[in-house]
Amino acid sequence: MRGPLGAVIGRYPSSDGTTHLGGIIKHNRKCRDIAVLIIFIAFWIAMIVNSSFAFSRGNPLRLTYGLDYRGNVCGQKHAAQDLRELELKYWLNPNQVYQSGLKDSQFKLANARSICLLDCPIPSEDSLTWVCDYPEGDIHVSLNDWIDMNYDYFEFLTPEMRNSSLQLQGPCYPVIFPSVNVYWSCQFIARASNVSLKHWQQMGGVNIQEDIVIDKSIHEYINSQSAVLKRYMADIGKSWPVLIVCGGILPLFLSVIWLLMIRHFVAAMPWVTVVLFNLLMVSVTMFFYLKVGWIGNDAISPIIGEHDPYIHVYVRELTHLRVVTVLMSFIMLVAFLTSIAIVQRILMATSVLKVAAKVIGEVQALIIFPIIPYGILAVFYIFWTSAALHLFSSGQVVQNNCNSNCCTYDLIEKKVICDRCCGYSIHYMPHIGAAILFHLFGCYWATQFFIACLSTVIAGSVASYYWAHGEASPEIPFLSVFSSMKRLMLYSLGSVALGSLTVSFVESIRILLESIRRKLKVSSHVPDSWIGKAAYQSSQCFQRCIGWTIKSVNRNAYIMIAVTGKSFFKASAVATELIMNNILRIGRVNVIGDVILFLGKLCVSLSSAVFAFLMLDTHKYRSTHNKISSPLFPVVVCWALGYVVATLFFAVVEMSIDTVILSFCQDSEEHGTAQYAPPLLIETLEDQNEMQRLAQGPQ
Repeated sequence: MRGPLGAVIGRYPSSDGTTHLGGIIKHNRKCRDIAVLIIFIAFWIAMIVNSSFAFSRGNPLRLTYGLDYRGNVCGQKHAAQDLRELELKYWLNPNQVYQSGLKDSQFKLANARSICLLDCPIPSEDSLTWVCDYPEGDIHVSLNDWIDMNYDYFEFLTPEMRNSSLQLQGPCYPVIFPSVNVYWSCQFIARASNVSLKHWQQMGGVNIQEDIVIDKSIHEYINSQSAVLKRYMADIGKSWPVLIVCGGILPLFLSVIWLLMIRHFVAAMPWVTVVLFNLLMVSVTMFFYLKVGWIGNDAISPIIGEHDPYIHVYVRELTHLRVVTVLMSFIMLVAFLTSIAIVQRILMATSVLKVAAKVIGEVQALIIFPIIPYGILAVFYIFWTSAALHLFSSGQVVQNNCNSNCCTYDLIEKKVICDRCCGYSIHYMPHIGAAILFHLFGCYWATQFFIACLSTVIAGSVASYYWAHGEASPEIPFLSVFSSMKRLMLYSLGSVALGSLTVSFVESIRILLESIRRKLKVSSHVPDSWIGKAAYQSSQCFQRCIGWTIKSVNRNAYIMIAVTGKSFFKASAVATELIMNNILRIGRVNVIGDVILFLGKLCVSLSSAVFAFLMLDTHKYRSTHNKISSPLFPVVVCWALGYVVATLFFAVVEMSIDTVILSFCQDSEEHGTAQYAPPLLIETLEDQNEMQRLAQGPQ
């Protein structure tokens, strides 16, 4: 049986028989869940080792730019050449591109000869132009001069070199097809220049295939799943100023403003939150409609720079945006209908928020304390994001092992070679997938851990305020928040680590099961009978209920950890028993307040998304060096970061309400009436009959 907590929390007897205030909040504590704390420390060491591997093996430029025929990354300085201005990957041999697009061909586009250029070549209107290999050997032309000559030094070639070039074996290759810059790869347009082709044939060049396959081959390469994933990750690296402003600074400012308004304008905040939430939902949805081109002509384009307006290139990023746009439209409709449904309950939410407003007014350090975990998380996210970019691009550049006939002229050896002409690719380590999953899990666990620490500190300071009301006000530490933080650091880090690990593990299992469910659905393994379908859908609902229950129990367990200093599982048991004994009163008072707080978090995160759209719509991210492939991923990341920041600051209100209500229920159970409840707290609840019913408990 659970003993009376209020008696030991509010007072404790000393050796001289006198009674002191503070009780178990200050005394009788010891370190809990030490084993989990050791596991958490080992986890951080593993994260550092994993990140060190990423920094040593990764190169984020690989996520954006391709490799040339030497294995060099375009847009980067190398030992042989300085390619920092040469960012575009261009396939030199049009017949190799054509062969790679044939269904039965063994030749892969990854083995086609490619080079790094400053811009995509376009056929001349009155002659035949060439793109030649990097100048070396007997070609006494500097790299800068080669660029100024439009990569063409055909006139300096020996007869042997010219004959080799006419056989499409280099070192120079004809520009027959126009090409456009599609995400730093030159996409061929299957519209050969008649003038260039005529000159080529007159010079005795081999036959060049003109089929549409030459267009589709590069198009499929650019639209592969791995290429799209790399571009999404590269978008994060390019839009880091947007992430800092819209994912860090802006939500910090908005969250503090929201807390101050709760403190001074609590009666109006539920209405303001609901209205603002719906306006932001409409704004975000409209931005998606603009970006897919369903409203106006502002659809994202994969082509970088100026190009023929009649050229249209389709990529997967636009498909993903369309799917999200349809999803946002549905969510917007549901959100609007839900807002209408809760209008009648907003008055109850106002009375609940007044509780938090009074607590914040008494313990004012609560408003600024979240800045500490915010700063720690900001440093962690910067380090984690950088490590993630390196991890996704980690690997070793190796030459492919191909058996295709791809002979080419070597300027150094001055002859045609056929044994070292295969293309290069990035060879990923076998464990890279596990390393990425571990890195993602680490981010989620670390986030949950810092949120749990924040919640525990707030709960401890609010509990001190509640149980020491009246007689104890002089003895409450002036900075009770930091006293609570000290108790957490000394005794309860292991318990908090265990609680955050529980949430992270349950969520990871749920995501894994969801991915399996989708694969089964795609594979047509969904049960056909109505019983099977009902069980199938019930399992999904059951998973979500488990996740919600774990989070709810954890939040109340953190309160008991802060108040009693017990281990995580014992604190969870105490919290669960207290909740079950008062389920009606807690649910009746707290549910609508939680809904308003959730909408408040969404308001902050949606504001971050809106401003992210506005920043990404500038010239810097639309057509220049920092052009992003799609605003989708940076906007989603800004939304997620905004939600995390809002969660940190809104935890002040959430944990204040939960701690006061649990303390009130405990106080009522032990004394029949809430003896420790501050008068100012009771005055905030307008319905006195409801308060009396809460104090009496269930009959």
